[in-house]
Amino acid sequence: MKKILLSGVKPTGKAHIGNYFGAMRQFADRQDEYRQFIFIANYHALTSVSDGALLQKLTLDLAMDYLAIGIDSKKTTLFLQSDVPEVTELAWVFNTLTTVPYLSRAHAFKDAEAKNKEVNVGLFDYPILMAADILIYSADVVPVGLDQKQHIEIARDTAQKFNRVFGDTFKIPEPMILENVKTVPGTDGRKMSKSYGNTIPLFGTNEEIKKAVMSIPTDSKGVEDPKDPKECKVFAMHELFPGDELEALRARYLAGGIGYKESKDLLVAKIINFITPMRTRREEIAQNPEAVLKILKEGGEVARAEAQKKVQEVREKVGLI
Repeated sequence: MKKILLSGVKPTGKAHIGNYFGAMRQFADRQDEYRQFIFIANYHALTSVSDGALLQKLTLDLAMDYLAIGIDSKKTTLFLQSDVPEVTELAWVFNTLTTVPYLSRAHAFKDAEAKNKEVNVGLFDYPILMAADILIYSADVVPVGLDQKQHIEIARDTAQKFNRVFGDTFKIPEPMILENVKTVPGTDGRKMSKSYGNTIPLFGTNEEIKKAVMSIPTDSKGVEDPKDPKECKVFAMHELFPGDELEALRARYLAGGIGYKESKDLLVAKIINFITPMRTRREEIAQNPEAVLKILKEGGEVARAEAQKKVQEVREKVGLI
């Protein structure tokens, strides 16, 4: 039997190339290798989106994005997190085994606290709902960026604790991290993130892509000056597209003879050339939203059937039946 791969993305804004290279691409590449459960994390999105109509739109848009990158609903179970309410029940059970000091070490909570943000309970408890997302489908592997590895560690800890207390129930998942794309840089050099406003939209217009790339800050070195590609935020994005062209560009950086404007122009052309076929597919998919909703509904039925079996086992073991 194929191993199970699971992942999800929050519908909190337009998909960007960081989402694609950091996670989404793997789903299309590996759907013949794994049995995949890919969900749109709309429960998670409630920690930051408080507009029902907007969340509905973002959710449908993200489903279209998944299909446009090559997800085949015959090979991959694509569904809405909210179509599987058992996941929130399992999260509550996990809450009763999890201490406040343990969750206080979670990166997202610590970051928000450090910025003096008033943290809602959903954000604080986010890793436990994520653990339930992962464990309810007996996932073997979970593709994540390097900065998300802690969430898998929390899921593993939660599974191990439940198994110790109530008996062997949950499979221990493994993180899957692409070695060559651990964290996709944004236009400001930080991790590409909608919350930082440093993204390049995956299905943006040519003009939107150009505007984003041209906003990348650079130093004051002239065209003929040698440049360190390791220090250049533009070159960091070129590295998303490995190959002979990249190595030739690296050599030009080190030798001198290329300016940042030319490097940015090359990057714009590279990104547009890469995303144009996916953008065309997405435009076609958007013409029939009912077909997308049907795919999500059918995927939710498959996912919920799996989740119900696991939650039934949990209910029995903890004494709810």
